[in-house]
Amino acid sequence: MIPPMRSLTAEEYVEAFKSFLDHSTEHQCMDQFNKEQMPNIMAGHGLWFHRAPRISLVDEYINGSEQDLKMIRILQAVHPGVLIGNEIVEPNPQHVAAYKELVNQAPDLQNVSFIWHQLTSSEYQEQVKAKGTQKKFDFIHMIQMLYRVEDIPNTIKFFHSCLNLHGKLLIIILSDSSGWASLWKKYRDCLPSTDRGHYVTSSGITDVLKRLGVEYRVYEFPSGWDITECFIEGDAVGGLMMDFLTGTKNFLGTAPAALRRRLQEALCQPECSSTKDGRIIFSNNLSMIVVES
Repeated sequence: MIPPMRSLTAEEYVEAFKSFLDHSTEHQCMDQFNKEQMPNIMAGHGLWFHRAPRISLVDEYINGSEQDLKMIRILQAVHPGVLIGNEIVEPNPQHVAAYKELVNQAPDLQNVSFIWHQLTSSEYQEQVKAKGTQKKFDFIHMIQMLYRVEDIPNTIKFFHSCLNLHGKLLIIILSDSSGWASLWKKYRDCLPSTDRGHYVTSSGITDVLKRLGVEYRVYEFPSGWDITECFIEGDAVGGLMMDFLTGTKNFLGTAPAALRRRLQEALCQPECSSTKDGRIIFSNNLSMIVVES
């Protein structure tokens, strides 16, 4: 008897997401953005004072701490000697512990203080509203985390309201040119109901920003994900990739055959993937949206 389909647990999601990171250029894409654009963004940050408060919404994004520290180092390089007060919002205690360990191993963060909020972004909002006091920040980033937020417009509105004058909000989200956008819009029937995330890409975010009447710039960066193993029968890595794609535990072993076949066919479509040296590369293009205060 085939077991029923079910959603990934938090621990299973971490394992599936790691298989994605191991076979994609997502972090390399972010590194390229950090190298090419972040210094100029930070230089125009308006840091005329001696302390740079910032908040990192790592919420549900595995390894977001590594990207966060890279951004902190860019800020340090552009504004040497500035004291940086960094607040982290992250609900998973294991991720908080891993981030703290990274900080403890970093000798170059003497001018950086850390405050840890083991909360989801929505819980953080509720806490701030309950206290009746709202901190202001010079830099806030949301790295690939809006897919799991209950109310995206209100979340963006709230954190934008937390910006200081000349502050910036960075949102990293999947691009409309990505294979994800085509998969979610054109082939949504191929995805099981166990995937409970929001199917949101950059245009969904810029629509919110337009309604808020705020200024923003969008930077597009290419990224790819080698999904070749998804088509190899019995391949363990391919199985984890399909779990990540669908938000389903053991998708290949529990989904009806027709659903598996439709999804694999959709993944091969040119609007989703390309072929390079016999490998199937799914488009994982990212949009980096920089929002002014």
